[in-house]
Amino acid sequence: MRVKICGITKLDQGIAIARLGAQALGFICVPASPRYVSPETIRLIVEQLPKNVDRIGVFANTTIENICQVAAESNLSGVQLHGNETAEYCDRLREFLPGIEIIKALRVKTPETLATAAVYAVRVDTLLLDAYHPEQLGGTGKTIDWMMLSEFRPQCPWLLAGGLTPDNILNAIDSAIGYNFSGVDLSSGVEIAPGDKDLTKVAQLFAKLSQLANHR
Repeated sequence: MRVKICGITKLDQGIAIARLGAQALGFICVPASPRYVSPETIRLIVEQLPKNVDRIGVFANTTIENICQVAAESNLSGVQLHGNETAEYCDRLREFLPGIEIIKALRVKTPETLATAAVYAVRVDTLLLDAYHPEQLGGTGKTIDWMMLSEFRPQCPWLLAGGLTPDNILNAIDSAIGYNFSGVDLSSGVEIAPGDKDLTKVAQLFAKLSQLANHR
């Protein structure tokens, strides 16, 4: 199972989380976010990571030129679109970044939100389902109604996000696992404060996930 820990801001925490088992680290590239980290800092962190750890920059409602510049400066292996980007925007971004993973986040408010996934699933590599919040784009600590996901059948891999913690992760996976489910994304659920990760909670997360693997 793919595990992405998002909102990394500190070199020592990024390295430690990768060693604990995270396959992907997320870096917030939205300046207004309390978890924002500069391209220079991202590059310092990713240069110390194992080569097999994905390096994902998270963007929202910005220009393609900005994404391309930050991706190059930060040495990203993927970009996550967490705003109101259209399917056409995803098509254009693919033209500029053909070798980079594109993740499109959908903030799930109602089952109708899930219906829009089909439009994006044929244009991006991965979908990410996050909880809806009227004022915040992510890292809210709110969960999705996991029961809504029982019939979710996208054409591409997808990650579950939204208020996941070591305490609820097994219930969330049990409720959501289905067609093309590939992993989970956590941020606030393993934090002391925005951008400051709690390594004890991260270790607890991987301990819980190992229980899951042992029962299958």
